[in-house]
Amino acid sequence: MKRGIRALGVAASDGDTRSTLCGALVRADRVVDGCAFRECTVGGTDSTDAVARLFSTLGREDVQYLLLSGVAPAWFNLYDLHAVHEATDRPVLSVSFEASEGLTAALREQFEGEQLDRRLAVYESLPPRQRVAVDDGTVFVRAVGVDDGEARDVVRAFTPEGGRPEPLRVARLLARAGREFVETSDDRSPVS
Repeated sequence: MKRGIRALGVAASDGDTRSTLCGALVRADRVVDGCAFRECTVGGTDSTDAVARLFSTLGREDVQYLLLSGVAPAWFNLYDLHAVHEATDRPVLSVSFEASEGLTAALREQFEGEQLDRRLAVYESLPPRQRVAVDDGTVFVRAVGVDDGEARDVVRAFTPEGGRPEPLRVARLLARAGREFVETSDDRSPVS
């Protein structure tokens, strides 16, 4: 993969009621080339819109791929991968890091009525997870807008070591730092 290819990795860091989303733009040669922040509601249904707004805020037409950390940030605030793809006009890859039996049982345990139906509709629309060997480990990838072979190549190209694609690793660090900054800033008086 060419060194200048860029992927926007999006990861979340949850607070009590709000989750901080960070989008980190990283080139294939590991150079961080930008970032943007948004928030979504913990336990809500606004994460898909938050990602679309984050992408728009960044304003970078040179983003070739969008990588999301998992599909259920902010306590089951599910990403609709097809809607993200449509809003951004970019291939969308959701990367998770553990084997799973799926979220259906957990969703049924935590929600009911319209809240459950809405989440199940999004979850059931997701493409199947594909197992991808990276470095010394395995990740699980759902892809919209690219075939499984290209998705596998993208994930491997952006994973230099440690089993986590670099755009997601950087986004995770920045999301956590951003959330912690906002939380501690709320408790501090202004500097005079």
